[in-house]
Parts: sequence; structure tokens; C-alpha cells
Amino acid sequence: MVTAKSIKSAAKEAKQRLKSRFWEDYRKEVESGVKKAEAEGLTASGVENYFRKMVVRTVNKPAEDDERFYNEVKTMLDEEGSKPSDALDRLMDKKVFYSLDYVQRERYLFVLSEKYLSCLNRYDEERGIEKRLGK
Repeated sequence: MVTAKSIKSAAKEAKQRLKSRFWEDYRKEVESGVKKAEAEGLTASGVENYFRKMVVRTVNKPAEDDERFYNEVKTMLDEEGSKPSDALDRLMDKKVFYSLDYVQRERYLFVLSEKYLSCLNRYDEERGIEKRLGK
């Protein structure tokens, strides 16, 4: 029964995207991005990959916690203009961290640093393309 609801809701979302001309707008945005990239001497495949990843994130709707964490990282990097040396300290939940024992703290820091590095890669990739496209 749960599977039927998830399939049904996915079908409703897909139908709504078709009705709202989501895919036509996406195609136009990709075409204009590719034209700008070619005018700047960039490869079209990089721009297409950028838009493909953006639309996959839109359609799949990542977990709110992951998106919230990415937005924190993005805000921090935009404000700093560079990668701060105390990024993990800024991003950690200090109440949770200090309530853990030594081994749990280590694990917490490893997980946090892994999430931070993946967000950093995503940020660098998105910003590189966006700067070239003039966004």
C-alpha cells in the first residue's frame, strides 16, 4: 500500500511538472546556457551536466536536512569569499558535540567533514558554471 501511494504521488508530481511547462522551461534554459558557454569558449557538456544535476535535485527533492546544511555552507562561503579554516567549528552543533564521548565525537567530526566536503564540491561546481554563465 505504501508503494502505491509513493508511485501515485510521484505520478502526480510528474503530471504537475508537465502542466506547468517545467520541461519546456528547462530545455530553454539549457539551450541559452549552452549558447552562452559556447560564446565564452566553454564546453557544452559541462553546462548540460550542471543543468542536469540541478533538475535532478529539483525532481528528487533531497532531504531537507541535507539541503539546509548545504545552504549553511553556501552562505558561509559567500560571506567569507574563501574557505574558512574554522568551517567545521562553525557548522557543528556544539550542544550535541559536547554531550558525546570521545569516540562519538570523532565519528561526529568525520561525518560532518564528509558532508562539508561534498557540499564544498557542489558549491565549487555550481559557482564555477554560474560565474561563467553570468548568474
